[in-house]
Amino acid sequence: MSIHDPFDFQAGSLPLLISIPHAGTRLTPAVDAGLSDDARLLPDTDWHIPRLYDFAAAMGASILVGNYSRFVIDLNRPADDKPLYTTATTGLYPDVLFDGRPSFAAGQAPSAEERAGYLQHIWRPYHQQLQDELARLKAKHGYALLFDAHSIASVIPRLFDGTLPDLNLGTNSGASCAGTLSDRLLACCQQQQQYTHVLNGRFKGGYITRAYGQPAENQHAVQLELAQVNYMHEQPPFAYDAPRAAQLQGLLKPLIETLLAWGEQQYR
Repeated sequence: MSIHDPFDFQAGSLPLLISIPHAGTRLTPAVDAGLSDDARLLPDTDWHIPRLYDFAAAMGASILVGNYSRFVIDLNRPADDKPLYTTATTGLYPDVLFDGRPSFAAGQAPSAEERAGYLQHIWRPYHQQLQDELARLKAKHGYALLFDAHSIASVIPRLFDGTLPDLNLGTNSGASCAGTLSDRLLACCQQQQQYTHVLNGRFKGGYITRAYGQPAENQHAVQLELAQVNYMHEQPPFAYDAPRAAQLQGLLKPLIETLLAWGEQQYR
């Protein structure tokens, strides 16, 4: 199996790792050959998220970005593929799009052997790098902050009713980070009126938030699911909207700064 560079990683100077598991668009030959016409444009990608958070890299955050599409393997699902939500969702190897249409043409999904290779050569290296970096941050700073960055179309009836709030913070119902941290992040959102927000609504945090959010071990994780309408066009070709993105960054940067300031105060 020919798997190259399953992720891009940039080590930073801050006690913060930003994980971006769903921005990748690279396909394996088997997935490329088997995708349905509906999935060919990779509609469920977290488009442009590395670009949207480029300010955080400039601040000194560590950045981990998955390079392969979630249609190959979903880096934010557990290796055993146990469902994370009781409501509609997608699995480790997504066979349906978010709207319920098939991801693969009939009989054209990758084989179980191929998918086992994706787990070994894409999923495991990403999570090993994530674990290694969190361990490095804790060794250097005494604590680690993990921010799992996502986005999704603002209207997907199969997954949620109506229109999604603009910012959807998830802390696994309070288990993945200290309550004082989520309180600070909410307060930051409440200081503005342009964007709607919710904590632990439809998106409480995927596997990454749940697995690596260990506040008792001085390791705090937060997921942010953004409604894509606020920084891009939600229809193909999914273009970046620079003016809208710049406005959204006007809230994202204070959120990241709030996260860092909380850590400095908590562990000084």
